[in-house]
Amino acid sequence: MSSIVLSGLSWAKPDGDKVFEGLDLSFGPERTGLVGRNGVGKTTLLNIVAGLLSPSAGSLSVEGRVVLVRQMLDAHRQETLADLFGARQAIELLARAEGGTASLEDLAEADWTVRERMLSALARFGLVAEPDTLLMHLSGGQRTRAALAAALFKEPDFLLLDEPTNNLDRDGRHAVLDLLGRWKGGAIVISHDRGLLEHMDAIVELTTLGAKRYGGNWSAYQSAKAIELNAAEQSLAHAQKTAEEIDRKAQGLAERQDRRSASGARKAEKGDMPKILLGRRKSNAEASRGKVTELAERQRADALDAVASAKARIEVLQPFSVHLPATKLPAGKAVLSLDHVTAGYDHGHPIFRDLSFSIVGPQRTALAGPNGSGKTTLLKVIAGEIAPIDGKVTVSVPSTMLDQSVSLLDRSETILDNFKRLNPGATENACRATLASFRFRADAALQRVETLSGGQILRAGLACVLGGATPPSLLILDEPTNHLDIESIETIEAVLRAYDGALLIVSHDDAFLENIEIDGRLELDDLPAN
Repeated sequence: MSSIVLSGLSWAKPDGDKVFEGLDLSFGPERTGLVGRNGVGKTTLLNIVAGLLSPSAGSLSVEGRVVLVRQMLDAHRQETLADLFGARQAIELLARAEGGTASLEDLAEADWTVRERMLSALARFGLVAEPDTLLMHLSGGQRTRAALAAALFKEPDFLLLDEPTNNLDRDGRHAVLDLLGRWKGGAIVISHDRGLLEHMDAIVELTTLGAKRYGGNWSAYQSAKAIELNAAEQSLAHAQKTAEEIDRKAQGLAERQDRRSASGARKAEKGDMPKILLGRRKSNAEASRGKVTELAERQRADALDAVASAKARIEVLQPFSVHLPATKLPAGKAVLSLDHVTAGYDHGHPIFRDLSFSIVGPQRTALAGPNGSGKTTLLKVIAGEIAPIDGKVTVSVPSTMLDQSVSLLDRSETILDNFKRLNPGATENACRATLASFRFRADAALQRVETLSGGQILRAGLACVLGGATPPSLLILDEPTNHLDIESIETIEAVLRAYDGALLIVSHDDAFLENIEIDGRLELDDLPAN
């Protein structure tokens, strides 16, 4: 039976910085979701299992054929689909055989089914392309589909998938779900796609403390985490109670010691006791008081450590929440209107034609459609970055667009400086308070944006845009959850649920759209094509 076993596995960066250590895990013919914050080492772990990296310590045992599908597939200038499938020589040999130029030795080695098997694998993921198609001519989503097809073509025992649904539209995501639903071998899947994680047999959470396995899918994992949060809250209450009791006991012991000392002093004044005995009693009392004080301090330090540990655990487990200033957008207020808009980058070949729709009040609209249908182009037209070829766009309220790179933030500035620049009327205290509510407390607000993770950058952008005294009444977002870990996505969801304005958002993440309570969808593939 195929299996992957990790024993005491550790890996450190060249500078000695440890990414993870002492991992003990085993994987069999089941689908396992691998989750955790960005930077905790998930991709590194898959690269070690695939044999692309060597562990710093520990051992790895792999029984069976393993194939890794990377998150980002680089396309070299002359690399073709046949190269991706590892079938260039077989395809070239087949071409010589079909062209009549193959030797007898070539004909004996020819795989007469290789081309058809390649095309069938590609078709399974909605791609129609020849083996000599250059990868650089494919979009990011098409490359991901092709990589998944190539993985199946190699008939592995284990699939290692790194964010397989990133860059995929809804049809592409469904193709991945179909693949894993039918898969009988083993699979380790790094993903922030909770819809995909619902189809896992187990979840492994990787943290800075190690790895922990949870049986069942994403919902079962969430239930287990809720139980852990409840236990952490009980631990905090117990630790706080213990600390208070230690303080009371220490105070009581000190008061009793003081009373004994006062009694001894009174006896000494009266002369009722020999001086040598008084001196011995005083010395014993001081020694006893020192031991009691030392013990009390040690117990108090342990109790405070337990309180701090419980608080830290709760902060990790507790869902993020935030309160935002109100936009006070009325229900019937006109927000956005497009009247027979045609747009694109080439007047002769517009991306979409004759588009009309409107948003009123605090409506939340998801802009959907396959990759290449013009969703990002439409957002840029609404934001005024691109002029329409024809038709009229009317934005009737203050609006802000956060693109995928959150370009409104100056990467060289700190989060605090960005907030002040985007909210010029805010006081220092107001800036600090708002950023603290977005978990950029104290010195964290002084981090330069260029040093932040993707999730932190988006959180900082939302803080700067929505945390001011007068948030915009219309917020436009383009694929905000791409490349974010689940914790970051849940944080963004909490922010958007607290926002009372209108939303126009592009996302293929159905769980995300459901959690931010989208009112309706606009499907671009249902609109007139060029």
